[in-house]
This record gives sequence, C-alpha cells and structure tokens, in this order.
Amino acid sequence: MKILVAGGAGYIGSVCVEQLVERGHDVVVVDNLSRGHRQAVHPDAWLEIGDLSDVAFLQRVFSATKFDAVMHFCAASLVGESVSDPLPYYGNNLTNGFNLVRTMLDHGVKHFVFSSTAALFGEPRSVPIDESAIKDPTNPYGRTKLFFEGFLNDCDAAYGLKSICLRYFNAAGASEKFGEDHDPETHLIPIILQVAAGQREKVMIFGDDYATPDGTCVRDYIHVLDLAEAHILALDYLRGENISDQFNLGNGKGYSVLEVVAAVESVTDREILIQMAPRRRGDPAVLVAASEKAREILSWNPTRGSLKQIITSAWQWMDNHRAGYQG
Repeated sequence: MKILVAGGAGYIGSVCVEQLVERGHDVVVVDNLSRGHRQAVHPDAWLEIGDLSDVAFLQRVFSATKFDAVMHFCAASLVGESVSDPLPYYGNNLTNGFNLVRTMLDHGVKHFVFSSTAALFGEPRSVPIDESAIKDPTNPYGRTKLFFEGFLNDCDAAYGLKSICLRYFNAAGASEKFGEDHDPETHLIPIILQVAAGQREKVMIFGDDYATPDGTCVRDYIHVLDLAEAHILALDYLRGENISDQFNLGNGKGYSVLEVVAAVESVTDREILIQMAPRRRGDPAVLVAASEKAREILSWNPTRGSLKQIITSAWQWMDNHRAGYQG
C-alpha cells in the first residue's frame, strides 16, 4: 500500500514508518521537523517537509501520489504546555487536522488511522479504563483529541471517511534504530535515563500526595514497537472491514513514578537523584488501560510488556545515540 504518515519524523511516527517499510509498504512522510528529526525518517521512506497549516503544500503532496491510507501523528502533546498556552494546541491539533482530512477527501482517500490519547478520559471513575469509560479530559490537549475523534465520527457519517482512533497511554522504549529525542524532553523514562547518563542532575517528581500506593502518579507504559504493531493491525482491519472504531492501547498494568525510578536504577546500575515538586495542573492520578477490545478485534498481542524490557531498549538506544539524532 501507499501510505502517508503525517508526523513520521517524530518518536512514535518514526517507529511506525520503520515497521511499515519493513513490511513492504510505500511510505511518504509529511513533517515540518519542528519537533521531529530528518535522521528519524527511514531511508526507504520519502520525506516531504511542510506544515499541515499549508493547504497548498498538502494538495501538492496528495496530487503527486495516490494514497491508500493516512496515519496522523502530528499533534502537539505536552499536557502542561497545553494548559499554559492552549492556542497552538487548538490550531495544530484541530485546524491542521481538519486541513489534512479535507485534503484526503478532496483526493478520494478514505482510510485514516489517528494517534489519539488516554488524556481524553481525564480523571477515570474506574481502572483499568475501557473504551466505554466517561470522557472528561482535564486539559486542552485531551480536549483537542476528544473533539477530533468526534469530528472523525461526523466525517464518517457525512463522507464515508473510515477511521481507527488508537488511544494509547504512555509510549516508551525504542527500536534498534529509532527512539526518543525531544527538545525539551518531558517524558519520564528518557528524563530518568538522562540522569543515569549524567546528562542532567536530577528528576523532578510532580506531586507525591496522589491517592496512589506511594503518592506519585501511576501510568501504563507500552513499548513503542507494540504501538507500531497496533497501528499496522488497525490499518489492515480498516482496509478489510471498512468500519470505523476506537481502541485503547496499554499493557493493563500501572507503575508509579517512584517504581519507574527504581526500575531505571536496576537496569542502569546508577543511583537516580530525585526532587519532589508540586503537582502539575491537569495530571490525573492513575491512567491504566483495558486493551481487551484491541486484543480481540485487532488480534493485537503486545510482546514487550515488562517495564525492564521497555527501559532496557530505551537505554540501549540512548547509549548508541549520546547526542540524540545529532550524534
């Protein structure tokens, strides 16, 4: 298949592109490289540098290639930043997403895999969280994702656009070639690994008074390669069944911030200095996924579920990329 991957130079997008290429698909990556990296694009994929706000650019890309499907990873995704500066989140996550879908429809492309998030559930009423759980996001990032999912439902009803929304919890880990390299880095596991590598002094832990066993936030971590596999299975399902749907993706087990710190210390054999800080606005206490629906319908079977395995893969990638993709 010919697949356009919007945001394919970013962390999760790059690993999905890698897996698509290795399965023989023709991939065109669209990315403005504001947060992605040219070096993160698989050498057998074609990179078009541009922004989803540029409709003329999108029209040119879609006119050059008849795509079978689109995968969309281009969201701005920092919870704290979305609270302090929401305007770019509504512009990028909604307006630019609308531009992409409109251009798809203009060119008769009607299969869409969307990178959604557990943030749309907000503070869950029960754990683990399944697809039917109440959606009540506590931050603008989650609200933009929830709104866009509703928009996709409307586009299905009106135009026959079929979509799969994959709501993943905390992506982590790395493939052999591609990993996390954000500036600034905000994800917990790479931050702790940077402390282990001597690249930063300490880890700030935001809140130790949550209603959790040790007072710190609990999250469900999922290996990025397992996420990539879910995207490919979702695409196959979409092409075969031509039915829109939504799936939660996680391992079904949560780890607290302090448990992650301890696991990094075990993997790296380095002591991690921590400092407690006040809670961040918009952070739920516990987010853990129920992924039975994806396992049953998509035949998704994550095989890299242990926290140690996830951290080890990220540590190995960091060891081989001391300066990230610039190294």
